[in-house]
Amino acid sequence: MSSHDEQVQQRQSNLAELEKLGIEIYPRTFERQHTIAALVEAHGSRTHDELEGEHVTTITSGRILAIRAFGKANFLVVSDGHSKMQAYIRQDALPELDFTIYKLLDFGDWVGIEGRLFRTKTNEFTIWASRVHFLSKCLVPLPEKWHGLTDVETRYRQRYLDLIVNPDSRRVFELRSRIVSGIREFMIARGYLEVETPMMQPIAGGAIARPFVTHHNALDMDLFLRIAPELYLKRLVVGGIERVFEINRNFRNEGISTQHNPEFTMMEFYEAYSDYHALMRMTEEMIAGVATQVLGSDQITFGDHQISLHAPFVRLSLREAAREAASRKLGREIADADLRDRDRVAAIAKELGLEVDPGSGAGKITTEIFERLCEDRLIQPTFVYDFPTEVSPLSKQKPDDLETAERFELYIGGFEVANAFSELNDPAEQRRRFEGQLKNRASGDLEAHAMDEDYIRALEYGLPPTAGEGVGIDRLVMLLTNSPSIRDVILFPLMRTRE
Repeated sequence: MSSHDEQVQQRQSNLAELEKLGIEIYPRTFERQHTIAALVEAHGSRTHDELEGEHVTTITSGRILAIRAFGKANFLVVSDGHSKMQAYIRQDALPELDFTIYKLLDFGDWVGIEGRLFRTKTNEFTIWASRVHFLSKCLVPLPEKWHGLTDVETRYRQRYLDLIVNPDSRRVFELRSRIVSGIREFMIARGYLEVETPMMQPIAGGAIARPFVTHHNALDMDLFLRIAPELYLKRLVVGGIERVFEINRNFRNEGISTQHNPEFTMMEFYEAYSDYHALMRMTEEMIAGVATQVLGSDQITFGDHQISLHAPFVRLSLREAAREAASRKLGREIADADLRDRDRVAAIAKELGLEVDPGSGAGKITTEIFERLCEDRLIQPTFVYDFPTEVSPLSKQKPDDLETAERFELYIGGFEVANAFSELNDPAEQRRRFEGQLKNRASGDLEAHAMDEDYIRALEYGLPPTAGEGVGIDRLVMLLTNSPSIRDVILFPLMRTRE
């Protein structure tokens, strides 16, 4: 029998012995007076004499992180997930039943402790226990606390175990909650209305991505898990809600990487009478403000980089970035006109070692050059703006350059954090764009946008000048918590099923 199996057997035996004592081994409630964190905050700095003079009593609870015995002196180290403190256990200070319960406890069990606060001879802040209550048995051994849990796959598959033994992991998710709350407060303070739009949609729209497909039995129709809420949110602007946002899940049937999870959280928002320049300024303010609110500073560390989130962020046009990067790589000057000619930019891409899809136009090829050569170099916050119209089917074109859309993506730490544009509100042009996407789909592009007749009908009722943006919440949390993988900031990331 392995050591693990022996420990499991011993824990089950201890649970059986506890049951024989006649106590409730799965109690329904426990009335504590204070959390351990509250006790440490309120009394942890008090001296021995102060604690003795005040005679502070408490009823608290937590998970056992250590059990130590020194002759007649026994100690439990108990944690509520935020703070920990020890309980002093003496046989002559406890009811007989309670001391018997103590002898049957294991590392990882949940207990309730009653007693008074004091300091030991070694000045350790401690509860002198007068009662011990059994609350729940940990039937499988936890990793030894001094080793922690370093196996990445186990951390993701068994997040509950990760949270038990890795305080830093818990801190990440507490910060995530505060980041989301900060964003929500920022939007509401600016007059935005928070809404919820459908997760299951008859047409996968609002982004260029491959969707997940499901089936509704009662209606006998296929539906798509949404890839973006965009088209529904813009319908609301048509309906007169001038500032609207949603924080919720999107689903894209794509690869998994340190920056991609098939299920992810996005905030999308739309503001009437604005353009993409206004959203750049708003985004700078939001990200710096939330960072300062949550972390106390707009200066962050991400990996080996020190990053300033202080406005203004760098602004760089996509074609300029692609042209300069390709020129450096090839050792010769690439002109802007080269990136607008399909044959010339295809030849440049081939020189750079990029495979070119026969159906791709000059704009899409230029975008692929930018993604390959530039993205991971954009460490400090950078707005990359003015994308080719070909890769921006929902964006308004620049009035003096129909090959270019009023769109930006924000890059921080080497990856995209936000995507925004001045919204296309011409229904005839929107139909032409969708038809172009359908041609791409017919040629094998599984991510091309589908036709959405109802959305075009909504535009025919009139969409005022509007700008919209999507902010990747998971990626923003990665940056603000210095987490190298998106799985570090998603509580339950998708994992391949084990045999």
